[in-house]
Amino acid sequence: MLIPCLACESRFGPDEYFRACSDYNRGMDLVSWTCPRCGNRDDLRVLPGELGFGYPHRGRFDVHDRVRVPGLRRHRGDLRLDISLDRASWRVHTRLRQPA
Repeated sequence: MLIPCLACESRFGPDEYFRACSDYNRGMDLVSWTCPRCGNRDDLRVLPGELGFGYPHRGRFDVHDRVRVPGLRRHRGDLRLDISLDRASWRVHTRLRQPA
């Protein structure tokens, strides 16, 4: 299973793809991902069996493109998202923001 970057069309194995996730926004249920090849940054939603790509719009995230990843699972924690596929798992933490 190879997962594409929608900007440069490079393809990544699940471990390389999910290790490139940097931040989980629990309020919007979004993961930030930066392509290891081209540097493009995407926000995506991890859904059962697929990744949803889109844009924030009027306080929500509208999914416009979906990439199927059979067997993909997720579990929301208080300050993290746990992603699993087959026997592998990845944890994406919420980056705490400092008060202004």
